[in-house]
Amino acid sequence: MGDGGVMESDLRTRVERLAPWFHNIHLPGGVQTAPDHFLLDYPANKFAEFGPCLPDDLTGKTVLDIGCNAGFYSVEMKRRGAARVVGIDWDERYLAQARLASEALGYGDSVEFRRLSVYDVAQLGERFDLVIFMGVLYHLRHPLLALDLIREHVAGDLMLFQTMQQGSKNDADVPEDHPFYVPGTWTPPSYFDDRDYPKLHFIERKFAGDWTNWWAPNRACSEAMLRASGFTVTAHPQDDVYLCRIADVPFAEHGPAAVYPSTGGVRA
Repeated sequence: MGDGGVMESDLRTRVERLAPWFHNIHLPGGVQTAPDHFLLDYPANKFAEFGPCLPDDLTGKTVLDIGCNAGFYSVEMKRRGAARVVGIDWDERYLAQARLASEALGYGDSVEFRRLSVYDVAQLGERFDLVIFMGVLYHLRHPLLALDLIREHVAGDLMLFQTMQQGSKNDADVPEDHPFYVPGTWTPPSYFDDRDYPKLHFIERKFAGDWTNWWAPNRACSEAMLRASGFTVTAHPQDDVYLCRIADVPFAEHGPAAVYPSTGGVRA
């Protein structure tokens, strides 16, 4: 008998019925959900590199895992003692995988998984001490709106953020204001052609065989979008991973940044 009352003889069959898995999760009895993953022991191998930027002890903290997939990060946050963990995803199969993993690892219903879009996080009606928003941004048709809604409605303190990036890995020295023309001329400015300028590359067709890969920001763009949404970077443990803390939202005096039907909520 494995932890959580799942029969080990039955567990492998249940895992196979929910295949394919994108998260390779180690379950009781030596069962792995994706042992032949093309990224090897993913996401555990990636988390081992950036995980130390998070507190080992999350006792009493609340966590929201947006785009939770099979629940690797949700379960890990519960293992670290989080009082409340909510994982949301739009894919019912991912949610079924996450519930099975949580059950098999002995957490059962103590980790809550819900079918919810990032665009509807206002429906949760609460702020969380830690928001995990990893591997989602570049799959969204409206990435900046998603960040705005997270800041507006659910981010209470920290956000762990990851996105695919392409292009320059350098910071950009961006002017406070951009003249429409080079002063004294009718020549357009050249800084938009600078490879280090914040760029959000639009992918009209497939990228790496995936039609849902819509965007590929460079580093400067990722960091600019975070700042524009009201987050400040406190740690950058990997090229594509950021630990952020909520900050003032630029131009907030002009009204909410997140223009969406689920409006409301006062910024903390």
